[in-house]
Amino acid sequence: MQPKLPSAPCDITALSASALSNAIHTKRLSCTEVMQAFLQRIALVNPSYNAIISLRDSNELLAQAKAHDAMLAAGTSKGWLHGIPQAIKDLSPTAGMTTTYGSPLMAANVPQEDSLMVQRMRAAGAIIIGKTNVPEFGLGSHSFNTVFGSTKNAFDVTKTAGGSSGGAAVALAQHLLPVADGSDFMGSLRNPAGWNNIIGLRPSQGRVPMLPAPDVWLAQMGTEGPMGRTLEDVARLMHTQAGFDARSPLSIHAPFDLAHALKPMRDAEIKASKILWLGDIAGYLPMEAGISSICETALQGLSNKGCKIDALGSQAQIGFQPDHVWNAWLVWRQALVGARLAPFVAMQNGRAHIKPEALYEYDASQTLTGQTWMNASVVRTGFYQAMLKHLDTYDAIALPSAQVWPFDVNLRYPQEIKTANGIVVMDTYHRWMESSIYATFAGLPAISVPAGFGKTGLPMGLQLIGKPQGDADLLRLARLSTI
Repeated sequence: MQPKLPSAPCDITALSASALSNAIHTKRLSCTEVMQAFLQRIALVNPSYNAIISLRDSNELLAQAKAHDAMLAAGTSKGWLHGIPQAIKDLSPTAGMTTTYGSPLMAANVPQEDSLMVQRMRAAGAIIIGKTNVPEFGLGSHSFNTVFGSTKNAFDVTKTAGGSSGGAAVALAQHLLPVADGSDFMGSLRNPAGWNNIIGLRPSQGRVPMLPAPDVWLAQMGTEGPMGRTLEDVARLMHTQAGFDARSPLSIHAPFDLAHALKPMRDAEIKASKILWLGDIAGYLPMEAGISSICETALQGLSNKGCKIDALGSQAQIGFQPDHVWNAWLVWRQALVGARLAPFVAMQNGRAHIKPEALYEYDASQTLTGQTWMNASVVRTGFYQAMLKHLDTYDAIALPSAQVWPFDVNLRYPQEIKTANGIVVMDTYHRWMESSIYATFAGLPAISVPAGFGKTGLPMGLQLIGKPQGDADLLRLARLSTI
């Protein structure tokens, strides 16, 4: 049974974003009433969880809500998010609002312009009320930093919320926001979604362009995307965020098909659907007890609805060597993250104010050669081709959203995983999230949907990886797990 959330939300904050949008546009709720309800909820709950940071002045926000009401009274709506409160992940620039990246080096940083994603959300009517908490520079699936502190899990304040979209995930789970943005490099939309019993979608590479950006040719493994409590909200926010932009030459030209994403699967489509369950990749991925079984139970629910579920029998059947993929991943991650961190390391006393995990990435990047990177790209290419072969047969590939349950909020990261066969020591600060790299490395869409709750009352997510640019089809399939 799902645990009850503390401090039950009021009727307004319990609504989905889509339901709020309908209520606002049919004049059953005013934007002012909605803003008041969320500000009251944040004042009551956020001190316990530390999900929303840099909250704007309430009088300014209420004035903005009243202005949105006036627009509606004059017959004008900006879009489906008209008057709906949003807090932006603290890795995405927001004009006139502090954007710290969780770093003390950027504690006073106030960008002059919004990121493209924020521009699109504002254009759809969102009122930006503040930011959501992140790890320093978004590194590590645990949202803590020395600027704002730690974000606590929505179901146990002694546990981590995950990350890097931890603040966004908890804000959703605790009804501080109706829908939220996030971003994902190594599971940052999927891990916190799984650990807070919500939905997180990592879009296809290029679906949601990240701008401004110092590099638009190589740095393609991180992407922004939507999180929500319902598939409809996730799909609608994806539609707002997505779209080609010429300044991002590798962004996807084809529009995201919202109507298709929201269309329920027919019985014949469900019975024709096939999912490949990788689990722990035949013993390769160390996992804590109960994770595989709870995800298998969730898959059984899909099977009961008519989907065919096949399980990986051996590592040989996967078509790639997972240890080679991991080593190639390290090269790509260190190269891209190292370049992103370089300006901060170059600041006066920069290294002294950067966490060790970030310095690990930067320092490793300094010894990489072009040939090493090219060799890693060859491995990545072979891995991608292997994934395509599976997706020729299957509609989705499934894994757990994380290899461990939410851990002690005071730990920096798990240094070991206790499996049924013994203890496996982690050789990097992020090795325990290896299950998240496959969608990222292949540029494929992936979604984390709630799988259920373990014996200690903590949630876990089921990760579904879809076909190339098959975001809408993946959302339709994922919907079966939430109804």
